[in-house]
Amino acid sequence: MNAMKKSLWVAPVLVSALAGFGFKWTTDKPVENTPAVVSDAKLPADAAKVIQERGLKPDDILGAVSTFMPSGQYDDYMMFASGGHSGQIFVIGLPSMRLLRTIAVFEAESWQGYGFGVKESPLVSVPTGGDGQKAGWADTHHPALSETNGDYDGQFLFIGDKSHGRIAVIDLKDFETKQFADGPLMHNDHGGCFVTPNTEYVIEGAQYSEPLGGEYAPISQYREKYRGLATFWKFDRQKGRIDVENSFAVELPPYWQDLADAGKGPSEGWAFMNSLNTEMATGGIEEGNPPFEAGTAQRDMDYMHVFNWKKSEELIKAGKFETKNGFKLITLKTAVDEGVLYFIPEPKSPHGVDVTPSGKYMVVAGKLDPHVTVYSFEKMKKAIDAKDFEGKDDYGVPILRFDAVKEAQVELGLGPLHTQFDNQGYAYTSLFLESAVARWTLGDDKYRAPEKPWTLVSKVPVQFNIGHLATAEGDTVSPDGKHLVALNKWSVDRFSKLGPLLPQNLQLVDIGKTGDTLKVLYDMPMGSGEPHYAQIIKADKLKTWDVYPEIGWNTMTQSKSDKMVTEGKIVRNGNHVEVYMPLIRSHFDPEHIEIEQGQHVTMYLTNLERTIDATHGFSIAGYNIAASIEPGETVTIEFTAEKPGVYPYYCLEFCSALHLEMTGYLMVKPKK
Repeated sequence: MNAMKKSLWVAPVLVSALAGFGFKWTTDKPVENTPAVVSDAKLPADAAKVIQERGLKPDDILGAVSTFMPSGQYDDYMMFASGGHSGQIFVIGLPSMRLLRTIAVFEAESWQGYGFGVKESPLVSVPTGGDGQKAGWADTHHPALSETNGDYDGQFLFIGDKSHGRIAVIDLKDFETKQFADGPLMHNDHGGCFVTPNTEYVIEGAQYSEPLGGEYAPISQYREKYRGLATFWKFDRQKGRIDVENSFAVELPPYWQDLADAGKGPSEGWAFMNSLNTEMATGGIEEGNPPFEAGTAQRDMDYMHVFNWKKSEELIKAGKFETKNGFKLITLKTAVDEGVLYFIPEPKSPHGVDVTPSGKYMVVAGKLDPHVTVYSFEKMKKAIDAKDFEGKDDYGVPILRFDAVKEAQVELGLGPLHTQFDNQGYAYTSLFLESAVARWTLGDDKYRAPEKPWTLVSKVPVQFNIGHLATAEGDTVSPDGKHLVALNKWSVDRFSKLGPLLPQNLQLVDIGKTGDTLKVLYDMPMGSGEPHYAQIIKADKLKTWDVYPEIGWNTMTQSKSDKMVTEGKIVRNGNHVEVYMPLIRSHFDPEHIEIEQGQHVTMYLTNLERTIDATHGFSIAGYNIAASIEPGETVTIEFTAEKPGVYPYYCLEFCSALHLEMTGYLMVKPKK
């Protein structure tokens, strides 16, 4: 077959794929079996050749045109994905699946000048561990966008660090981290972060139980001395900061808490959290005991934790709490006595409780159960009011009768994990062991699918071993549908081999319209850390600054700095030297800084630019200093000149044609 015949054979494939999207096209020459269509722009004749050479199928072309974003056009949605043990957050555009930004959170990041001498950063206040070393890494798991009336508002973003039991606050006006909230009662978390419908609180659930407050107790005293925890961090929206003074925690039995979700609509004021290891297994494989993986999977059911956080708030105001390590704590006994905490049996080893958009139902998937179990909030409230309990746990927490609160069970497949929702009445659940996404119908009057409610409709294979998944605004009261992203743990053979450590694979899935077949459109390698969970927001909800509002902006206070300067100067006061340095294309002022060894230096650098993207950098390599200074920003750099010598400083960002000439010298005279 000659080249012309090949192109004639492939062209209808392209036409067919594009026609489903409403595209019309022509070629420069007539092609056999090609529909007679007209378009405003002709498809290049070489396109058919490319299709043939790569052996593209119609679905391949569908994926290509679905995700292609022409230069200068913007994505409709932004996905915020956790960075796993990169310690950061990834910002990905949809539908293009382009990585647009890494937000530096818990770990230093030199491109953003984060953690290398700049004082306007929460990293400067990171607490030290037992060896006196600062926490230099993190394991970010669950980002949460701020909400207003149960809908994303695009103002703030929160993320938890499983490895150190802390959470961070990111202001989405400039995509920079502003605060760490480090709980003094637990060393780890997993159920963080999740927000209440108006971001009154950011919910953080501990993971592995331990003695509260960092105390010591042998594992033999596990039942008596070890505890779980749920923390409710109060958020001050005006300040854009967590209000630690008005935050509190609820003491829990020594089960392992997991993911959470806040009620909305009729269930507002309540929160729900998974748990596992209700067996209270303590491991010890080295001593001949059952390993944790076996000991934590003995019971048929674990307990979903149900919190009345509105009532908890009232208890705090009434002073019905204890203080431990300076933090307000509602004890387990108080939580039980005051009706703050209840348990509901849930499928064993669950990994996710998800409230439906209407707020009427809670969906739980157990990794070792092929079903998802749907609970009715209305039935739950009736059971609480009627004291319809099947007993209490060993710590006195009432256990609601399973059949009294269950609405439905839907058999989906092997290894169900996490559920998201669309606007057509469907739910989507990840199936880890099957490497698939299951689509099933809700029996919810807010959105109603045409098929029978609570029924599996279809599945789509993904590659491979999917953990979480995210749909567009799928955690809110008004999900969008359209896009779903599968966050797969393994990539195996999907990408070029670059050594034994393989990237994660994020796959864009077209969830289409009612009754459409699910399609995997795009594979995106993520070769930095391990995205666990993500949330997807409409891009037009983000009101991000192009440049800072005023010259001399302090990004930590989000206000004008009193150290802003438009002319360079050096102020000497004994052993302390202050340098005021404006930056503008293409010079620093001053360009010579002479100091003596041992002197303490504080530098205030202001980027005078008002042009979008006119970022400057500042580096003194010999002193491990790197700053990124965006248009209008003022940063503070402080160090002691312990090493004598001559150290060039220069602009880190290629800012102009004379970028290389934007330099200067720090000259440190040795002591006499």
